[in-house]
Amino acid sequence: MPTEKTSQTADAVAHVWSDPPDLSPDQDLAALREMLRIRRFEEKAGQLYGMGFIGGFCHLYIGQEAVVVGLQISAKAGDQVITTYRDHGHMLAAGMDPKGVMAELTGRAAGYSKGKGGSMHMFSAEKGFYGGHGIVGASVPVGAGLAFSNLYRGNDNVCFCYFGDGAANQGQVYETFNMAELWNLPIIFVIENNKYAMGTSIERSSATTNLSNRGASFAIPGQQVDGMDVRAVKAAGQSAVEAARAGKGPYILEMITYRYRGHSMSDPAKYRTKEEVKKVRDDHDPIAQVRKRLLVGGMSEDELKQIDRDIRSEINAAAEFAQNAPEPETNQLLTDVLAG
Repeated sequence: MPTEKTSQTADAVAHVWSDPPDLSPDQDLAALREMLRIRRFEEKAGQLYGMGFIGGFCHLYIGQEAVVVGLQISAKAGDQVITTYRDHGHMLAAGMDPKGVMAELTGRAAGYSKGKGGSMHMFSAEKGFYGGHGIVGASVPVGAGLAFSNLYRGNDNVCFCYFGDGAANQGQVYETFNMAELWNLPIIFVIENNKYAMGTSIERSSATTNLSNRGASFAIPGQQVDGMDVRAVKAAGQSAVEAARAGKGPYILEMITYRYRGHSMSDPAKYRTKEEVKKVRDDHDPIAQVRKRLLVGGMSEDELKQIDRDIRSEINAAAEFAQNAPEPETNQLLTDVLAG
C-alpha cells in the first residue's frame, strides 16, 4: 500500500517566496475596495442562498480575492477573462455590475444571462468576461480559443484563463498546454491552488504538488506566487502579461491561495480543521494585509470603516434589487438556447 502523504496546507499558505514590491497608496486603496466588494458580495450571496433566494450550486470566493484583483491591475481593455464555476469575484473584478450579477444569482430577468445561467454560467462580452463554466477544466480549451482569436486578429490582447488545482489534473488541460505553446498563444494560465479541490487535499490527489511546473514538458514557463498577497500577484501578473503581449507565448501562474468556505454551499468542509482555517485567516488574510499597510501609511481606522460601510451599502442595494426584480417571462424560456 502507498504511504499516505502528510498535508502541509497551512505551511504552504504561510510560505513567502520573496518580498514583493509595494503598491502605491492609491493602488493599495483601490485593491482594498475591490477585495472588500468581492468579499461583502460573497457573504451576502451566502446569506441569500441560506434564505432560499438563490438555488442550484453556489461556490464562494471568500479568501481568494487577492488573486483576481491583483491580476486585473495588469489587464487592459480588450483582454479576456474566463474562469470556472467559482466566478463571482472574477465578474466583479472585471467591472460587472453587482446588481446584474446578484440578479442572475436569484434567477431574475435583469441578470447578466437573463436569469437562466445562475451562479456558474454568466457572461459579459462588453466587460471581456467569457464565463464561469460548470464543467471542471472546461474554461481551459475555451480560453485557448480566445487567445487564438487575439493571435489571428494581430492585436496585443491577452486571455487570463483561470482554473483550480483539481482541474490541473485534467487531460484537456494538457492538450491545451500543447496547442498553446505550439501556436505561441497570448494566454496566462492561472491555477488558483486553494489546496483542496472539491474536498481532497492536493497532497492526496496529485503526484507532484508544484503545479507551476506542469507545463515543463511543453516548454511553458511557470511560477508559484503567494496568492494571498495582492502585491505578489500584481508583480507576477505584470511580468507574465508583458511577455504574452510581446509575443512570447503562454505562461503558468500558480496562485497559492485558500478558500475559507466549503467547496460549495452544501460542503461542510470536514476534511480540514477549524484551527487550520483560523490560522490562515488570522495570519494571511489578503484584505487584512492591505488594511495594515494603509493604517501604517496614515489612513485612520474610521476612514477604513467608512469604506467598508459604503461597500456594504452598495452590496445590500444589489441584494435588494435582486430579490425584487421580475423573473423572466415564460415565453423567454427557450430564447438564447442553442439547439444542436
